[in-house]
Amino acid sequence: MASGPELTNEQEIVMRFKQLLEERNALSSAAIERGTEVAEHDLVIRTLQPLDGSRKCYRLFGDVLVERTVSEVLPSVQEQKSNLASVLKAYEEQLDAKQKEVLAFQKKYNIRIKAGPSSKPDLGDLHGHGWQELLDNPDSEMFGTRARSASDAAVLRRKGHLKEQDKTCTGTHTCLEVMQKVERWAVDHHRSPKTSRLRRMVPSLGSFFTPLKLVQAFEEYDEFFALSRRHFIPPNFAELRHILNIAQIHASAPRLRLVTFDADGTLYADGAHMEHDNQMIEHVLDLMRCGVHVAIVTAAGYPGQPERFEQRFAGLLARLRRLPPRVVRRFHIMGGECNYLLAPAADGRLAFVPDDAWKSEEMAAWREADIEALLEAAERLLLEGAERLRLPVIRKERAVGVVPTAPTIYEVLEELALTVNAGLLSEESISLPFCAFNGGNDVFVDVGNKSLGLEALMRYIQVSPAEALHVGDRFTDSGNDVATRDCCSIIWVANPEETDFFIKLLLVDLERERRQRRERA
Repeated sequence: MASGPELTNEQEIVMRFKQLLEERNALSSAAIERGTEVAEHDLVIRTLQPLDGSRKCYRLFGDVLVERTVSEVLPSVQEQKSNLASVLKAYEEQLDAKQKEVLAFQKKYNIRIKAGPSSKPDLGDLHGHGWQELLDNPDSEMFGTRARSASDAAVLRRKGHLKEQDKTCTGTHTCLEVMQKVERWAVDHHRSPKTSRLRRMVPSLGSFFTPLKLVQAFEEYDEFFALSRRHFIPPNFAELRHILNIAQIHASAPRLRLVTFDADGTLYADGAHMEHDNQMIEHVLDLMRCGVHVAIVTAAGYPGQPERFEQRFAGLLARLRRLPPRVVRRFHIMGGECNYLLAPAADGRLAFVPDDAWKSEEMAAWREADIEALLEAAERLLLEGAERLRLPVIRKERAVGVVPTAPTIYEVLEELALTVNAGLLSEESISLPFCAFNGGNDVFVDVGNKSLGLEALMRYIQVSPAEALHVGDRFTDSGNDVATRDCCSIIWVANPEETDFFIKLLLVDLERERRQRRERA
């Protein structure tokens, strides 16, 4: 590797170092993109290999969908994957060489990177609520009432548990170096989820449906929250969650076709309804106008009563009635986790979609006797806990739960949810999937879970995992959103105010993608 001419001018040294960093970042981005393409081709190959060679399949050439057979398509896809893998290997070799060049240059000129803000990213207007507003108005109404509880703090200023001093601060990695390393591991896991280093370190880790540019997201967040300037306090869980959310939004935007939302605690406060003044209504409509399908996936279930769902989402449905049918067709509600699918009818009222049009074979095969056995066992376990905690039990067609009539400590509900979950898992007679969860103000056991509902919805509207994004606030062990991680990418929010912020960021990315497509055309 050529060292180049000796530099003596400080400005020349700085400019050259910045150039090397830009070249390294460009190679890293190119390697991530090629790695994504290799992973996508590998997924197609593994899907096609078990199939009969004469089976029909479809391949997209530009904007034209062409009918082919598996035997015709598979060799071509395998060849393309091989070519892409060669290109990826070349990029990775260049990236390794460039990284060595950067380190050598840094050592040669004794360069020390001062912790501080990076160049300010172009985030657009964010509909009037930019990053700076989060700093200027830490106590404004935009942070909501939930942000003042012990478990939820103000939108992106949520700090979580902090220690006065942490021994890990004397470690060998800066925040940026950690993000660089984890991003490389994430690329490796996205490409080879079964054999990746991340899988070895975290055996329970699921799949990554998109590559994540964590370095870019960290620099974007660090610009306003100065994580890299800290000397004694490392980033806490909430801050890392925000960074991952930003990276996921940027990764999902180019191919996004479906966004699903949890209801309570995500779109509106727990126990409330989506009234006409809800700020998320306009964001939902903007997503649909961008060509993105939107669905609300909720635990609430009212069999044979679409008007009950209409009451919960009255404000949104009123606005939907003013939109053209081609846009309205992009909206659905999945109720009871996975048991009821609704869509707006021609008259603007909600109507149930027939089960045989969307339910999976597994869900359609559930027997009433098995459903009854699950609910009986769940009710028995809930009654044991409810009697001790003095809580009333409610039984529904596909769910059973407790709803406190007086304010209840969160940990009490958490204990009950985990106790019931453990009890049902130990019941040998239970054969159906279920979801025992703490909803924040209640505890319920539902037949099925959101993963089954989301997978069925994705098949119904023909969306792949990489094209879907679920937004929710219950991703803990006792939450009902956690199951969705198995079928698509997710955004983890703490309250409706965070949802509002991140969807604004997503809309900026979607508009940028639309503008770039128009320019290329």
